[in-house]
Amino acid sequence: MSFKEYDEYDAMGLAELVKKKEVSAEELLDEAIQRTEKVNGQTNAVVLKHYDEAKAMIEKGLPEGPFTGVPYLLKDLHVLLTGTKTTYGSKFFKDYMADHNSTLVDRYLEAGLVIFGKTNSPEFGLTVTTEPELYGPTRNPWNLDHSAGGSSGGAASAVASGILPMANASDGGGSIRIPASCCGLVGLKPTRARTPMGPDRGEGWAGQSISHCVSKSVRDSAALLDATSGFSPGDPYAPTEPSGTFLSANGRDPGKLKIALHLPTDAVTIDDDVVSSIKNTAQLCESLGHHVEEASPQPDNEALSEAIGIIISANVALALQQRADALGTEVTPDVVEHITYRMYENGKEFSADQYAKATLINHQAGRVLGNFMEEYDLILSPVLAKPPVKIGEIDMSSPDIATYIERLSSYSSFTGLYNQTGQPSISLPLGFSNNDLPIGSMLTAKFGNDELLISIASQIEKAEPWADKKPPIYSN
Repeated sequence: MSFKEYDEYDAMGLAELVKKKEVSAEELLDEAIQRTEKVNGQTNAVVLKHYDEAKAMIEKGLPEGPFTGVPYLLKDLHVLLTGTKTTYGSKFFKDYMADHNSTLVDRYLEAGLVIFGKTNSPEFGLTVTTEPELYGPTRNPWNLDHSAGGSSGGAASAVASGILPMANASDGGGSIRIPASCCGLVGLKPTRARTPMGPDRGEGWAGQSISHCVSKSVRDSAALLDATSGFSPGDPYAPTEPSGTFLSANGRDPGKLKIALHLPTDAVTIDDDVVSSIKNTAQLCESLGHHVEEASPQPDNEALSEAIGIIISANVALALQQRADALGTEVTPDVVEHITYRMYENGKEFSADQYAKATLINHQAGRVLGNFMEEYDLILSPVLAKPPVKIGEIDMSSPDIATYIERLSSYSSFTGLYNQTGQPSISLPLGFSNNDLPIGSMLTAKFGNDELLISIASQIEKAEPWADKKPPIYSN
């Protein structure tokens, strides 16, 4: 049985229909599966299908939660579901089976979500497009020649193409916000440690990485954060608890805010369409009663770039060596992609004091941003320097390292700072390029102030709604 009004609802809306018994969880799952089969051959968003497992979840009986009966997809990276594969987008992990759930997945299940598959990710989430050798590229439903972004490109493509209203995503350098920007979605990166990384890890990439979702609506992101946030036993640290629920911040008047418009021009060339879109967002904020002025924080960007490279490379080296030890083999150039192997080699060579210095640089940047935001409530900036790149333009298999790094840095230099400082940051779908590709606007708040981001985002969503904007490749 098909549920024809599926597109009219976000995840909370679907859950309310299930609660009222106007539609069943089985019907919603069938609809999500049908939609996956309809468009996935074009987009390659869903790479692991857990249809039977999802049906078994429903047959067993779902818990009563805020999203009971709503179909959901996990990103094929770090989040584990017992008895299913998690490949990390890598042929080195192509046969890895989870024997336990991630803490975050437990919370998804407690919220009533029905997990029916996993979405494509670049190898180990290491880049800003989603084109792993293992599964091939995920394509943007707005234009199949272009990237859906990364590393949560599969998740964003799945939501944008109408398979489901929200999907799991993670962000270690922009990997929620970048695909959200590329695909015309809401992408909230919460404050550092807002969502759990247990039971296997305390933090990801020295606190730079965090999981949440990409979504059609702000309220879905807020409600999911309520369902998944909070301290888990053994966590190394946790941010300040919100004053209320995150959902209650949705629709709350944020008050008159002072917003810094951050448009650096020294090291990055920003596409004219992006500049125009961000300035339009600034004008929209002013029309809502906020004060916007050009101002930019001044961290040591060169030092930050070096620090993030050291931290990520060291973590890649550890992950690959642990996998090799488990398999009783060695890490060789043929088991991972070229850029990954180079990071592995570099990561093995970094010293302990280099790693310690890298974390110190991140913390120093946090102080710089913290002081800057004593004067401003929010920072408004682009997510990306230009609209979504074409498939193949940023290639992890490329032997030309210099070109790869140049293309990567010139495209995505805005997001990583807020991973390194731990601040909450959100991409909102507020613009389009001249060739009809989405452009996201990014708002960033003080450390711990996810509520303010949700309030301003919901205010903007009401003033400039995006729910009815659908790409050419859509599964209805």
